[in-house]
Amino acid sequence: MKLTQKETMLLKDLKNSEEICIEKYGTYAERAEDPELKTLFSTIRDAEKQHLNTIESMMQGTVPMMGGGQQNQQGGASSCCSGSECKLSKNDEYLCRDALDTEKHVSSEYDTCIFEFSDAGARDALNHIQKEEQEHGKQIYDFLSCHGACA
Repeated sequence: MKLTQKETMLLKDLKNSEEICIEKYGTYAERAEDPELKTLFSTIRDAEKQHLNTIESMMQGTVPMMGGGQQNQQGGASSCCSGSECKLSKNDEYLCRDALDTEKHVSSEYDTCIFEFSDAGARDALNHIQKEEQEHGKQIYDFLSCHGACA
């Protein structure tokens, strides 16, 4: 795939966003108090690394074939708890809310970029990543909801 100057700049922006997400989720996995939240942030960080690999491949002119389903089905509402023992700490609630805002921004960034690429394979790859970003947001929202802190 031959990239236009605009496509190259968009990929650089997406690469930067993915690098920030990887760093943020790594830090948040370390700072989270709830073990389930630590795992969720680590899992999302790993998916963001895959996104970065895809973007870097595209920057080299290769559009990777994207798999079928969502890669990150775990997390979220799988182990809802109830009662006061399940209340999130202020720290964990802050981390979740900030991560949710990040996912909203990154998903929107991908949504815009999809329309700027002429190559159908590139659009498909970006659309695949955008859907995974939306799933990350859903997982974080579901975690907040299960712990009585609906966003």
